[in-house]
Amino acid sequence: MPPDTRTPPDRAWSAHTREVFYSFLAGIFLTSLTLGNVVGITKFVDLGWFVIPAGLLAYPFTFLATDLISELYGRRRAQSLVWVGFCMNFFMLFLMWFGHVLPDASGVSGATATFDAVYAFMKPGVIASMIAYLVAQSVDVYLFHFWHQLTKGRHLWLRNNGSTMLSQIVDTFLISSILYASGALGSAVDSIDKLIPLALSSYAFKLVFALLDTPLFYLGVYCLRDRVPTADESRPTV
Repeated sequence: MPPDTRTPPDRAWSAHTREVFYSFLAGIFLTSLTLGNVVGITKFVDLGWFVIPAGLLAYPFTFLATDLISELYGRRRAQSLVWVGFCMNFFMLFLMWFGHVLPDASGVSGATATFDAVYAFMKPGVIASMIAYLVAQSVDVYLFHFWHQLTKGRHLWLRNNGSTMLSQIVDTFLISSILYASGALGSAVDSIDKLIPLALSSYAFKLVFALLDTPLFYLGVYCLRDRVPTADESRPTV
């Protein structure tokens, strides 16, 4: 008779608590994704070795959140969250557009020019980001579970880092290409030679973050794997 691998009753969370924690991870994902698109490329920051858009500071947390959801709750819920994030950002863009086209209340508005400037930067950035995001996040979820099945649940570091690193190549290539083609990067980036260093710097930042978040990912899975038993897929294995 095979050993009983069921989660001990005294360690497993209730269904309500599991859903609350899922909502917490989903909140981190959606907040990071939306903030990254609002800030976008309005400012580039110097982080020593990296010159990156300020909006990119929030974006890597989306991959940590989806990897934890993939490991603890299964592929279907992670992929569903990817689609929710995609739709919500276009909903945000719609609300910004609606506020942009409505007539200005003269004498009441505090910073109409700032609002219009943010919207002007957001519009191409959100569209480019969402195309890249949908493809890259889907690749991330697919590769995560591909390696999970290939290694039979072993080598957690491989599916965490491998899926993020490869999906970020896709993300960086797509968003850089779309922003460059649309002219959203401005006159300072007017050639491929100037675009390539920015794209490489952005990818290097994502790569370093992917390596740095591995201990957090291991810690999360180690602490939570017995409290959040996956109902429809194999149990996570460190």
